[in-house]
Amino acid sequence: MSKMNLSVGIQGLKKGTNILDIEVPKALRDRKKVGISWFDDALGGEGFVPSQVMMLTGTPGAGKTTLLLQLADAITKAGHVCLYNTGEESLYQVKMVAERLGLRAGFVVGQDTDVTELLGHADTLRKANPGKQVFILQDSLQTLDDGKWKDGTNSMTAVRATEMLTDWAKANYGVVIFIGQVTKSGEFAGKQTILHAVDVRGQLYIDQEKRSETYGERIFEVTKNRFGCSGRAYVLGLNKAGLYEKGSFGGTN
Repeated sequence: MSKMNLSVGIQGLKKGTNILDIEVPKALRDRKKVGISWFDDALGGEGFVPSQVMMLTGTPGAGKTTLLLQLADAITKAGHVCLYNTGEESLYQVKMVAERLGLRAGFVVGQDTDVTELLGHADTLRKANPGKQVFILQDSLQTLDDGKWKDGTNSMTAVRATEMLTDWAKANYGVVIFIGQVTKSGEFAGKQTILHAVDVRGQLYIDQEKRSETYGERIFEVTKNRFGCSGRAYVLGLNKAGLYEKGSFGGTN
């Protein structure tokens, strides 16, 4: 399995340090809600821990991009700064979808495919908005290039891009949400290393199990969360205003 080097350690930690002597930075205790109640609830009810990286996967057509746009608008409305970076659709298409969904709070947009340029844009926003939480929403991971090879990408590009996004989040107490590449059945199509690297994994899919009580419904669930609960699932509807909660079940801490 490929290895990912993430900057998650404490600099200068002395050997023999007792866990009781470690001081947690205040920024990590100040969770940030996105303002969509069922989404915040899926994360444990308190939102994101600054420094978290989330991957969103699911079946094609379930509404992952719609959800990402709703999140961008809600994040801005909640008083945070959101950078929505797209490599899947043109910004003209994004604008038309935002209009169709009736999004009103707005959010900063970008169309960078180079991870360094994307993070540079995020740093500019961070410096211009001291005291505000900065979110990066990326649609999608497979459109990013880490710049290692001048003649294009390779099978490890997404791994290196995830490493860069994660390092930025940890170093700056930022929050990153990206859509991961999936197969036609909705399974994650990338390296397993990426799954291990992210703090949170959310899945948005259409239930295809005919024996299920939620057959044909859109389901959102958090299947991994290093800083909160997981396993709680939400039945979602989809209308002209986007995704909305119809019901919920499950959940573990």
